[in-house]
Parts: sequence; C-alpha cells; structure tokens
Amino acid sequence: MLFGLILLLVTAASCILFAVQPAWFPLPITADALSFDRQFTWTLWITGFIFIIVQLLLAWAVLRKTTAFATRHQKRLEWTWTSTTAILFITLAVLGSRGWAKVATPGPGKEIIRVDAHQFAWNFHYPGPDGKFGYTDIKLINDANGNPEGLDPRDTGGTDDIVSSTLRIPAGRNVLLLLHSRDMIHDFFVRELRTKQDIVPGMEIPLELNVPLPGTYEIACAELCGLGHSQMRSLLIVMPAAEYDQWKAKR
Repeated sequence: MLFGLILLLVTAASCILFAVQPAWFPLPITADALSFDRQFTWTLWITGFIFIIVQLLLAWAVLRKTTAFATRHQKRLEWTWTSTTAILFITLAVLGSRGWAKVATPGPGKEIIRVDAHQFAWNFHYPGPDGKFGYTDIKLINDANGNPEGLDPRDTGGTDDIVSSTLRIPAGRNVLLLLHSRDMIHDFFVRELRTKQDIVPGMEIPLELNVPLPGTYEIACAELCGLGHSQMRSLLIVMPAAEYDQWKAKR
C-alpha cells in the first residue's frame, strides 16, 4: 500500500516539474537551437506520457495487490509494446537527426574562423583582408611568446592575420568555424546554441553558425581533458555586423 502511494506521489511530482519550462534552459539564439528545443519538447511529452501511464498501472497493481500482470503470458501484447517502442524510438531518432547531421562546408559569403583548442585554452584565428590564412607550423607554436597558432613570420600572407582568445562573430552572417585540437579531444559547447561538438586531434571539423542577435555567451569545453578542464572557458561575442567589421579593421 505505502509503495503504491509513493509511486503516485513521485508521478505527480514529475508531472509538475516537467510541465513548466526548466530553469536551466537558457534562451536559444539560433534557428537550429529552436529546432533542437522543439524536438526535445516533442520527445519529452511523448516519453512523459508513456512514463505516466506505466507508473499509474504499476501503482494500481500494487494497491490492488494483483499478480495478473506477472502470471498472464500474452505474446500478442508483448509483441505489440515491443514493436511500438522500437517504431517510436526510430522515428524520434530520425526526426532528431535532421538537426545535427547537417554538413557545413566553406562557401561564398561565409566568415571563416579557425578554432584552436588545447590544454586549457581557446584561440581563434581570423584571416586578414586578403581572406587567406597565413602558413602555420606546429614547431613554431609558442604560447608564452604570443604565437599559439604557430604562424610563420616568414610568410608575408599571414602578417595581417588576427589571433584572439575570445570568439567574435558578426550578427546575422553565416560563420564557419574550423575546429582543431592541438593535443587531445576537447568539446566546443555553447548552451544557447544547443551545440556540443567534439574536436578530435588530427581532424578539421566544420561547425556553421548564424546568430541573428548581438550578445555575449560562454564557451566551455564539455569533454574532460585534464586537471585544468574546468578553467577551459572563453566567450562568444556576437557583434553588430558594422561593429565587427570595424573591430577587424582596427586589429
């Protein structure tokens, strides 16, 4: 009897908690983030409805002290709920994949920025007015001397490049981030983008953004990468397009 009442209380508390907007969900800032939220909401309501039905049936069985569910062997019923669960799972997975399975590629009109992740910092590499990145060499990387990207001073094409510890992007423009890791697996995570992208050493991983409104957001590493993992943070600063152009010109 007591266990049945506890099940009913837990089910009721769960309904109240999930019926309201979670306080830990910051506002989405891109169309993709809105799409992820819609998919999350659909998944939550569908699975939540199933959870409530199952818990109510379990509480009813406990309160009635019945063993009917345990003693009756109905293959048709078992096949029904197993196949229904499989179809539901596959459908939700396919619908959700439309958001995260997109492939980003360079193209005209995109602001291309290289992202360098390493223990325990972020660096962001912008091409100069010529639109070309300067030559880099891993042997020339020197964080202490202000060359975290390993830019070759002999390459005149890289003298106008910009390297920053914060990521600045123009609002309303397509931005292509080329993610690189110097040492181990890191993860580019911005809560408001609803994006967590692993960065694997030896690979260049594209990530496309288009943030319509200016603002400042935290960039965190979401992959445990050592003792300083919790300090591996930076800022995503979304600037009005004209202000962004002025910032690049001054740098």
